[in-house]
Amino acid sequence: MRAVRISSLGLLILLGLVRFDTFSASCQSLEQQNEILFQQIQREHGLSDQQMDEIRKIFAGSRIMGQGNPAVTQHPVTPNECKVKLSNSGIHYENPQFVKICKAKYMAPLYDPSKEKPEDAMACIDQFEFPDIPCTYPVVWVKAREAAEICWVMGKRLCDAHEWEGACSGDLEPPDYDFAHLLGLAPEEAIHRMRNLHNRADSATKSWSYGPTYQTGICATASKKTPGCNGGSWTGCGSNTYPTGDFPACKSKLDIYDLNGNAAEHMNLPLNEGEMSSLGSKTLGYTEMKGSWFIFDTYRAHDDWCRWRAPFWHGTRVMDEHSHANYHLSFRCCKTIKSESTEKHTSTVTPRSDEESSKKE
Repeated sequence: MRAVRISSLGLLILLGLVRFDTFSASCQSLEQQNEILFQQIQREHGLSDQQMDEIRKIFAGSRIMGQGNPAVTQHPVTPNECKVKLSNSGIHYENPQFVKICKAKYMAPLYDPSKEKPEDAMACIDQFEFPDIPCTYPVVWVKAREAAEICWVMGKRLCDAHEWEGACSGDLEPPDYDFAHLLGLAPEEAIHRMRNLHNRADSATKSWSYGPTYQTGICATASKKTPGCNGGSWTGCGSNTYPTGDFPACKSKLDIYDLNGNAAEHMNLPLNEGEMSSLGSKTLGYTEMKGSWFIFDTYRAHDDWCRWRAPFWHGTRVMDEHSHANYHLSFRCCKTIKSESTEKHTSTVTPRSDEESSKKE
């Protein structure tokens, strides 16, 4: 039987002397909030003490990673209110079929329902933003490098951009990174070219996780920005997110939640096959930010339809030690579940030419 390390704070929670929801809302230190989070992660995902030690080291190296600066963050809904709401609505996120396929809790298979079944999936994706636990605030202030490292510790990986896009649109399409058209280009120029081709090809059929037209009130997009927030200040910008899964209608056809709203998410954008996470790369490519965040009902800062690729905002290599982090940026992980995925994906990287992009329009 595996021994589980429990801190003094964790012991108080388990004994019921400190109620998680009440204490979490009133924590005065990020360290205390994170210790509660670590207990949840180990309990819900069944991680070993060694895995938790590695995750603690990654958090400790950041000093700001967590569920938001407790001094300024004001969440509109508590985790307990989320649980009560879902319970009263008869909503349960446990899915035995998905657990059997993905060999992990709160993951969903990635596939194309028009020609495949869930069991045909080669990969799975977290159903919620990290820590991938329903009714828990997303982890923010996390760099792309840290996100990739945490995914690896958990036996997962940072998703490639096309995987997130397929999760959101409800059908996983083959990769379309146009590698043949990027040869000889500087990275930023290559990313700009690939983005333009991709967005032009997909704009005519744009959709959101919940449907073909943008709607307010469906996802976690009605929170408030901290007054005076200048866009990137730890001391001045609260991570005013909702608990994950608090908006059960905010899901794709593949049963993946909070892809729109709550927190934006790190993804991997490869410039060649050797940088594709889905093909086993640990080098990885460049940073790509997906989705939208918690104020979009009142302030739509940019497009956020499923297959939209963003400008090279704060762009770096994913594994750059100085990759971007901010108060509304989180991540979720993917997981390869069949070794045949390498052969399948290698044969389906299908670049789009300018002519093909125009035809799709």
